Amino acid sequence: MLVLVGAFNVISGLTSLFRPDYYVVVAGELLVFDFTAWGWIWLALGAVQVVAGAGCLGGQRWARVAGIGLAGLAAIGHLAFLAAFPLWGLISIALCVLVMYALVVPDENSLG
Repeated sequence: MLVLVGAFNVISGLTSLFRPDYYVVVAGELLVFDFTAWGWIWLALGAVQVVAGAGCLGGQRWARVAGIGLAGLAAIGHLAFLAAFPLWGLISIALCVLVMYALVVPDENSLG
């Protein structure tokens, strides 16, 4: 799920950089920053999420901790970006919450 959310954020970043007219509002109506800044934020955050997701697939503890923090940051970011694409923002926040839950719940192998 973390790799998927990261890929979605990379796509959102590329869309913000190359097609700012795709979104519902103009850049001046965003809560903070403009579409170029959000494009770089989503691109960087998504790339790091994909790397952390790959680490999670490899069973790395650092990747789980990083994934929880990155999903939290992404949820907050989507909340600030909500005016640009409301429905997708809500879906992304829900996916981030699911990722955080999945990474917090201990796996069966670590229980004994």
